[in-house]
Amino acid sequence: MKRLGIDIGGTGIKGAIVDTETGELVEERYRLLTPQPSKPEAVAATVAEICAKFDWKGPIGCGFPAVVQGGVVKTAANVDEEWIGTDGQALISKVTGCPTWMLNDADAAGLAEMRFGAGKGHLGTVIILTIGTGIGSAIFTRGVLVTNTEFGHLRLKGRDAEKWISDAVREQEELTWKRWGRRFNRYLRELDTLFSPEIYLLGGGGSKHYEKFIQYLETSTPVLPATLLNDAGIVGAALAVEGLEE
Repeated sequence: MKRLGIDIGGTGIKGAIVDTETGELVEERYRLLTPQPSKPEAVAATVAEICAKFDWKGPIGCGFPAVVQGGVVKTAANVDEEWIGTDGQALISKVTGCPTWMLNDADAAGLAEMRFGAGKGHLGTVIILTIGTGIGSAIFTRGVLVTNTEFGHLRLKGRDAEKWISDAVREQEELTWKRWGRRFNRYLRELDTLFSPEIYLLGGGGSKHYEKFIQYLETSTPVLPATLLNDAGIVGAALAVEGLEE
């Protein structure tokens, strides 16, 4: 079965047609910059542009960087605040003319990693963290997803953790990998205390640099790179609609 997966982020929006039986991209992914300001209508128009690129008419899965309940966006940490209270699912469906399912972007990435990636076969508690403009999170126990966890907003140093340890912060503050890695290690230790996971999987754009910071992570829980890396959000979004009718 083929579905179009869209990964909406604070800086970029990317999509691809995915074979949901194998988790492979059928065509090379297509990426556009996220409109600034990232208001609902502008983002929806960009999603429609990606649909047009693939001449897509079927169901769409959209990962979105916020808490999403029943298609309605409840938070807006890394997108325009006009999204709060917007039925993003209905908006994108209207603009594209395609049946749409919207979910939290890290939840989408988690679905992909648990089906096809490094989380496959793990039945204990697995925490997936996406490192990018912010910090996304997904948690699975016995393979079951608990939605909208938003662990990037745990408080560290008196502020949201993602304001201290995201990849965007690393670049803005020109942190060395050693300094950033020690910050991230403190974050993982906080999660250890709260959840005692079996394993951490690191995804998102920042995970591409895994080998540069892994030596600075001293948590007792194994930390591995997410296998699907930056494609996980696209694949997981497609998986979220694999049963949706044309």
